Amino acid sequence: MSMSGQYLNTITENASRLGMRLQESFSEHTRDLNLSRATGSSYLEGDEKLKDIRRQLDSNSDREKLDAMKRLIALISKGRNVSEYFAQVVKNVASHNLEIRKLVYIYLLRYAEHEPDLALLSVNTFQKDLTDSNPLIRAMALRVLSGIKVPMIGSLVVLAIKKCAADISPYVRKNAALAVPKCFELDSSHLPSLIGIITTLLNDRSPLSIGSVAFAFEAVCPTRLDLVHQHYRRLCKIIVDVDEWGQVDLSNLLLRYSRTMLPRPIVKADGEEVDKDIELLLSSVEPLFQSRNPAVVLAVTRIFFYAGPPSYLFKIVNPLLRLLSSSAEVERIVLVYVNVIARSAPHLFAPFFARFLVRTDDLLQVKQEKIKLLLVILTVDNYAAILRELIDYVDDPDDSVASDSIQGIGRCARLVPESTQQCLNSLITMVKSARDVTISSAVLVLKHLVQLQLSTSSEFPGTSQSPFKIIAQLAQKIDDVHHAQARACVIWLVGQYAASEDKGPGPEGVADWAPDVLRKTAKTFAQETPLVKVQIITLAAKLFVLSPNDRILALLSQYVFNLARYDMNYDVRDRARMISSLLAGVIPTSLMEDSERERAGVVLRREQVKLVLFEGKSGIVEDNSGHTDNISPIGTLGLVTGKSMQLEGMLSDWLENGVESSLRDVDESVPPPTPVALSSAQQQRVRVKEMSPIVLTPTGGSSLDGSELKDGVSSRGLFQDLDKFYEDTESLEEEEDEEEEEEEEEEEEEGSEGYGEDDDGDGDATEDNEHDGSIQEFNGEMSNHPSSTTDHTTLS
Repeated sequence: MSMSGQYLNTITENASRLGMRLQESFSEHTRDLNLSRATGSSYLEGDEKLKDIRRQLDSNSDREKLDAMKRLIALISKGRNVSEYFAQVVKNVASHNLEIRKLVYIYLLRYAEHEPDLALLSVNTFQKDLTDSNPLIRAMALRVLSGIKVPMIGSLVVLAIKKCAADISPYVRKNAALAVPKCFELDSSHLPSLIGIITTLLNDRSPLSIGSVAFAFEAVCPTRLDLVHQHYRRLCKIIVDVDEWGQVDLSNLLLRYSRTMLPRPIVKADGEEVDKDIELLLSSVEPLFQSRNPAVVLAVTRIFFYAGPPSYLFKIVNPLLRLLSSSAEVERIVLVYVNVIARSAPHLFAPFFARFLVRTDDLLQVKQEKIKLLLVILTVDNYAAILRELIDYVDDPDDSVASDSIQGIGRCARLVPESTQQCLNSLITMVKSARDVTISSAVLVLKHLVQLQLSTSSEFPGTSQSPFKIIAQLAQKIDDVHHAQARACVIWLVGQYAASEDKGPGPEGVADWAPDVLRKTAKTFAQETPLVKVQIITLAAKLFVLSPNDRILALLSQYVFNLARYDMNYDVRDRARMISSLLAGVIPTSLMEDSERERAGVVLRREQVKLVLFEGKSGIVEDNSGHTDNISPIGTLGLVTGKSMQLEGMLSDWLENGVESSLRDVDESVPPPTPVALSSAQQQRVRVKEMSPIVLTPTGGSSLDGSELKDGVSSRGLFQDLDKFYEDTESLEEEEDEEEEEEEEEEEEEGSEGYGEDDDGDGDATEDNEHDGSIQEFNGEMSNHPSSTTDHTTLS
């Protein structure tokens, strides 16, 4: 019982100790958990703990150092200047904690330019890290070393990049390629060395690093396409395995090379003539249409559009339609691409017009791009559905969308004559709208349609409605039109087409609705804009020339000229003086002032004045605003913004015949050895494997796979007798040891003959013999080490 009680007490005591230890461990981990949870908010709060940052950075605890670095990075994100802690942070650049080292590197990248002297203190640490066994540390050290913008270390950075460019890890080589543009930006005098590094990196066969090499090439030496000759076909084959953003850079590089160095595809009556290297490029990048990254799909689309023959364009339709449903931002960019492609090949997207209909939750730019695209792919088959959509878009709350829709209706009427009647009815209905933007846009479109139709025939095709009836309706709605440009268009239409041979209650030779427009606008002349005032003056002159004998019309015109003569705007005053001088031969003498009667100069007759005012107008200019081709190629920022960007690369035109195809011929039967990246665990296993002794097996057999050995005994049966196996092994080892001892004795005899003499001739033969004797003893000890036996065995 005493033994069982003592045993029970021991178990109880151990259990209590274990419970206390678990509680302490749980409390410790809970504190770390709370600390990690608070990193998102507590580091961005008050500054009451800033005074402890120096103490924490100088502390021996990694937890305190990590907490201090997190606070500093949080302050940097808030825009605070924390460069005062630079000296304390630099001390932790060689910390064994990887998290602390990462934050230190971020801090150094931010403030190294402001503290170049202190930053140079950490350069030795970075150079030491370049030889670290961990490729992550080597890459991080190079990244920070190349990011320190201190020109005096440019040579060191070049040497570091050159060293990492030959690293066994492809991740390190990738960072070496990314460091090349940084070094070039720091000091452009290193360009020859950097081009040599890029040439070396182009030989890299690792998909992980070749994308960054393409980026470095575009940033440092974009015109040296001759460096790509021997690597072109290999790059085409490897692009499928490159990382996503590397595929974008590599696609742009290959596209520029093909446009510069390869012959243009030729379309013939019996087919297409395409260079084999262009076909290789197209077939290599075609699988990338299935990429989940929209940038990759758009880059491949760019290659097919600018480098492929027309028969390949159908392959880009479905990938682009797939991207429309990814996100609103991607949809906007894709619509810009589709707009450019559809102008060259509208038949590709015409069957899919339903995918481009405007939704209420679309962005403003997306709505505008969709309206443009619908007008580009407009055909006789789909015009009815698109026209209904455009009429519905007029009610959009955004004024620009409503205006674009009305202009689209007018464009539809010009492109598809069958839709003219429906378009005119819609536009006339919009003139009666209470929305100012709708009225002004409708008037502008009607003015353009009427002017275009009257220059060809008297009636619109497919309808019995006359353009003069439309002008009459617009003249009656002049009071409802408040937009300056639309109001000026109505006044111009009234004056231009006011001539009439029908007799009515109004002045002779003038349409009934024209004088009333002049009367209404003369009353509001002082409140009109200069653009409208100029058109009112022209209207008064035209009506007066058409009917110079009507006294009321002459007095009304003279009233308008007098108002314009004293207007505040000089353009209005100049137009009034010019028109008055032009009408000097038409105005009756009773209406002239004394100064006008005595004015000398050329006087034109009525027919001449009519010719000046009504004839000799320029032809109808097609309004294609918003539909003109953008000079920027697809894949550039200027195409999206609508403004030309200076630093965007333009695609060169095709060469006549291209360069020689033999420049791209490379013997790839024996590919160069590619460095294989090993993890730290794999490297350790390799070291252990190299140091472990080799297990010798009995000789005399032909193979170890069950074939017959000598005396008719199979290898499997021989190895089943372990005693026999070890006896043979020991005998072989003894024979080899004897051979090694004989070789060592011969070497010692030869060495003693040479060491007995004084090679220097200074009489110190004794010291030389003693020194050489110690070397022999060291060699003798190493010969007895198991690893030495292994090495000799391997050599034998």
